[in-house]
Parts: sequence; structure tokens; C-alpha cells
Amino acid sequence: MKTYQEMSKEELQATYAELQKQFEEEKAKGLQLDMSRGKPCSEQLDTVMPMMDVLTSKDLLQSEDGYDCRNYGTLYGIMEARQLIGDMIGAKAEQVIVMGNASLNIMFDTVERSMTQGVCGGIPWARLDRVKFLCPAPGYDRHFKICQYFGIEMITIPMHEDGPDMDLVEKYVSSDPAVKGIWCVPKYSNPQGYTYSDETVRRFANLKPAAGDFRIYWDNAYCIHDLYEDRSDSLLNILTECEKAGNPNLVFEFCSTSKISFAGAGIAAVATSKENLEWIRQGMTIQTIGYDKINQLRHVKYYKNIDGIKEQMKKHAASMRPKFEAVKEVLERELAPLGIGTWTNPNGGYFISFESLPGCAKKIVAKCKEAGVILTDAGATFPYGVDPMDTNIRIAPSYPTAEEMAQATDLFVLCVKLVSVEKLLKKAMAA
Repeated sequence: MKTYQEMSKEELQATYAELQKQFEEEKAKGLQLDMSRGKPCSEQLDTVMPMMDVLTSKDLLQSEDGYDCRNYGTLYGIMEARQLIGDMIGAKAEQVIVMGNASLNIMFDTVERSMTQGVCGGIPWARLDRVKFLCPAPGYDRHFKICQYFGIEMITIPMHEDGPDMDLVEKYVSSDPAVKGIWCVPKYSNPQGYTYSDETVRRFANLKPAAGDFRIYWDNAYCIHDLYEDRSDSLLNILTECEKAGNPNLVFEFCSTSKISFAGAGIAAVATSKENLEWIRQGMTIQTIGYDKINQLRHVKYYKNIDGIKEQMKKHAASMRPKFEAVKEVLERELAPLGIGTWTNPNGGYFISFESLPGCAKKIVAKCKEAGVILTDAGATFPYGVDPMDTNIRIAPSYPTAEEMAQATDLFVLCVKLVSVEKLLKKAMAA
């Protein structure tokens, strides 16, 4: 089979006419499928419904140390919840604060606290002329939106299979005191599904920042979200490596159970050094009198320990795996021979990252929307929503059913073909 690049002008014209006909037929089906966000599906949420039965009005709602979970207080969260989260990410319970339901909320608050109060006694960022964050890209769009909200300048750092370009990271961090942070999704990164190598983690831990208030925002959202038991990725413990390097304050590690238990009613946490925890506590004492300890207790009673969480994740993997496989099977069958796209093959997480021909991503996403399949906006995975090559598309297979996922992928590859042929045909006509 010829690749599209190998076709003559006449062959491209004939192919385009046939693809356009297929597109109109698909459009007439009136599909309404949403692949825009990495949301758990109802099937996944159903698997954890028994959690709602572990506490009743007859239960003694006390933590292990006797604290009444119905009342105010226990600012850092009940100790058994801190232990559960610590075991999940490889932190000591004393390093963990368990808060509300969303790690994104904690990240936002951490940046806001830095803007208004300064980091651990440092100058509040709002008083500085410039504040910069390093942003590995493709990356998580909500990280970038936090920076935009606070007027923080974003510097794009290319992502590789072993993590961000560390030569660039080290250069910026060591030479520019305006660089105050870097966003990281270190395991099964959003959207590519890459996991940082041991060398990358160690280089992070050994950074020598020009700014004393520089911090690594380590968003370990997919720390145990493995799809395959026989080939899961492993991630070196950043907290341990920072301690070894004599940089215990260098990192904030964020996580949650939002894609483990209930997306809207999980528990979220931050793990970091004693000094950083004290800085966070100072703001929390003004901000809140304590988070939902009954929900923390519910999670502990249901999962009991890290083994309980791992068993739950096997159920999620059983739901997610067929959807990922459906996407990859269609992409491999329909696009691999044509030379018009590449994609990642992650062992876990929530996304597959697709790379189109240059200048095609926005048109592909628009075509999909026209025919009833909603994708994340092209460009969203880059700072300021601008993909300089206009190639990256994030595919989120989690929410639709496996059957819907196969339908959506069929339409997706049709749109990729149509837009790619159109681009190549224009080039051929201009030659």
C-alpha cells in the first residue's frame, strides 16, 4: 500500500473524493461522543459503590487516635488517611496533608499562597516584576491555565520518552531567578503516557535553583494507574531522592483518589518536607477549620490499606484496557501504513497522544466535532493553547464504552485521512 506522500496528484484527488463521501455518511449518523476529558466512566464508578455502605449512623465515627471525625480540627487529616496516601505515593505519613477532593485545588492554592505570601518567608511573587514556570509540553492544560490565571510567564520544555528535556530544565533553573517552578506529571504523563526515567528523577532532585523559592510541582496523578500487570512502569521516589540530594524542600508532590474512588468525592493530598508543610499550615489555619474527615474515614474503612487500593485499580484497568486496545487497533490498522500520524502506546494513565502531519491538528479536531465526536481542543496541551507545529491531539478513551470508543476512533481516523489528503493535495497542486 502506498503512503499518502507517495501518491500522485490524481490519486490524491480520487482518494479525497472517496473520503469526503465517507465523511458525509458518518456525519449523517448523528453521533454524540465525548472524548474531551479523562473522566472515569459509570462502570468504573459503579465498582466502588460499596464504599457508600462502610459508614452508617450507627458507626462510631472516630479516627484510630480517638478523634471525632464529625467535628472541627485535625487540620492535616486523620493519621490513617495520611498513612494510606503515603503508602500510595511512597511518602511517610508525617509528610502528608490530606485535604479536599481535588489535587488541582491544592495546586491552585499553593501557587496562590506563593503569590500573596511568598514561599517559606520569601518575597511574595505578586511583588516581583516577572515570575516564570517551566512547562513540559505536550502537557496538562489545567496546569497551564493556573499560570495564565496568575499572569505567570510560561516557558515550553520539550517532552521526551524519559521525561522533560533536562538539559533545558537545568539551564533555566540554575541561571534565571525568575523561574519559580516546573509542572510535572511524572508517571503516565498527560497526554503522552510517558514515565520519567530514574536519571530524570535524580536530575530533578539535584537541581541547583537560582531562586531559593523554586519548587517542583510533582503532580503524581497516575501513580498507580497501570493498565497491564505484566508491564507496568515504575517511578523513582522524588521525595526520597530530594532528601538524598540535600534538597528536601525542593518538591511538592500532589495526588488524589479522584480516579480511584469517586471523581467528585475522593480525597486529595500534598506530600512535602517539614518546612514546606509548616508554610502550608500557616495559610490553612486561616483558610479552613478542617477538611471532610468523614470522607477520609470512609476511604480508610473501605480500602483498609494500599493492597485494597491496588485491588480497586485492577477493576479500573479491566474497564480501561479494552478501550485503549480498541483505539490502538484501529490506529494501527488504518493509519500505520499511510504515514500520516504517530501515537504513543502507554502502559497506564488516561490518555493516548496522537501526532498528525504539521498544520493538521486543529482541522482534524474541528472535523471530528462536525461529525459528533468531541476531542480536547488542539493546542490545549501547550502553554497559551498554542501548539507551534499544530500536530498534537489528546485522545481520552476512558469515558465512552468500548463500542463507542471503536466508533469514535473510526471517525477520528477518517478525519485524519481527510485532512491529511487535503493538505498533501494542496501541496501537489501548488507544485
